[in-house]
Amino acid sequence: MNPEQTQELLSEETLEKEALLFEYSQAADPIGSGKTPKVPIKQFLPEAYLFGKTVLASLDLSGELGVPYPATSPSLLAGFAEIRGAESLATSPDATSQLLYVIEGSGFTETEWGAIPWRKGDILVLPGTAAVHRAEEDARFYLVDDSPLLAYLGVTRLQGRFHPLLFRGESIREALAKAQADPEAARRSRVSVLLANRQFPQTLTVTHCLWAMFGIILPGTRQKPHRHQSVALDFVVEGRPGVYTRVGGELEADGSIRAPARIDWVSSSAFVTPPGYWHEHVNESDGPAYILPIQDAGLHTYLRTLDIRFT
Repeated sequence: MNPEQTQELLSEETLEKEALLFEYSQAADPIGSGKTPKVPIKQFLPEAYLFGKTVLASLDLSGELGVPYPATSPSLLAGFAEIRGAESLATSPDATSQLLYVIEGSGFTETEWGAIPWRKGDILVLPGTAAVHRAEEDARFYLVDDSPLLAYLGVTRLQGRFHPLLFRGESIREALAKAQADPEAARRSRVSVLLANRQFPQTLTVTHCLWAMFGIILPGTRQKPHRHQSVALDFVVEGRPGVYTRVGGELEADGSIRAPARIDWVSSSAFVTPPGYWHEHVNESDGPAYILPIQDAGLHTYLRTLDIRFT
């Protein structure tokens, strides 16, 4: 032992106990072999999350994903929050980013920066900080954070990367109407607006991890199939019979999705679109429908792994 060595050397038996060596073909594709569970296609209907009391309910798929902490996707956790009038709900996710969409109601959120007022249709974005949400009338939220990512890495939030953001519902709808009225809109793959944060000019996303879009599916239209490597946690702001999403892993020769699963849009419901799966939104109704996809695409964009493709 080196004379300056003050700690006892660990034995080779201890050091090698968890070490493994695989022949390359046995471990090169753990997703294909089933070692890494696939992200499931899953729909969450609002009726299952109406409790009539102040509560936060996570949309937990940890069993399907094979992880010991709550998760809706490998890096994101979604949930529904209900706050009765004149009551409050405290949240303190171990996360770097949290996005909340106000489904109904009004009130304000107390943070270390001050109180933030909100009402139906608003989107509040927080840096994973402790907050107390106080409802002036019965209120409901849909919320997503990146706590599973931190749990997987075995780390905790050290400091915020941004200050709280508030997107007013009226401003979002006005920007969407402007995009819809653009003469080029008919030639674009979708009519939507992306939420962004000045703090992240490289990714043009709402946080360094989260990506969010507010989009409209016009009656009689179909968004052509596309895919990306970020998981989409889609929240249906306004659905109606005849509006649905098709999801599948492969395309036919004509560009249609092979043997797709169909998810019918129900207002205030949510569904998971797995990474790498082709998907398209279809509106066969006589009215518009609105959707709010939230993804971990901020992280993927920074890593240069988003790989978005269109048919």
